[in-house]
Amino acid sequence: MLDWRGYEDWWDNTYQPASLVPGQDACDNLKAAAAASHIVFASTLQRAIETAQGAAPGRELVIDPVFVEAELPPPPIPGRYMAKTWGVFARCSWWFGMSRGRESRVDAEARAQQAVNRLVEAAQEGDVTVCAHGWFNRMMRPYIKQAGWKCVHDGGDSYWSYRQYEYRGK
Repeated sequence: MLDWRGYEDWWDNTYQPASLVPGQDACDNLKAAAAASHIVFASTLQRAIETAQGAAPGRELVIDPVFVEAELPPPPIPGRYMAKTWGVFARCSWWFGMSRGRESRVDAEARAQQAVNRLVEAAQEGDVTVCAHGWFNRMMRPYIKQAGWKCVHDGGDSYWSYRQYEYRGK
């Protein structure tokens, strides 16, 4: 049970720098998709790097901060709640414009467009895999679709899930 300051400290100093839970491994389909890719991207967060290493063992990775998860600054409201509850409060208030000096939704959306541009450019050379984060992946979706890509496999939003896109033209 945390107050908003405790949640912010947990986000910055526990969750964001966290590694994967020991024993987690990429599914065979994700490994196959990464093996077929000419480039494998990961955000700069440790869990994304470890995900990419698990999906593409032994491969050289392109570590890029453009793929880092969107911020979750908690609203400064009274009370003590579980981190999961604070996550809902934080995402909702952030979505409606409260960023408390951190990356705003508008800025994150611009970064999502930049990330998609990076992926589309890389896809000119062949298949691409990106290991990033749930909310930011959601933020990239509309820009991927606008660029003419269609989701051909939607694995959902759980850990180790993935989506595959194919270019279908604008």
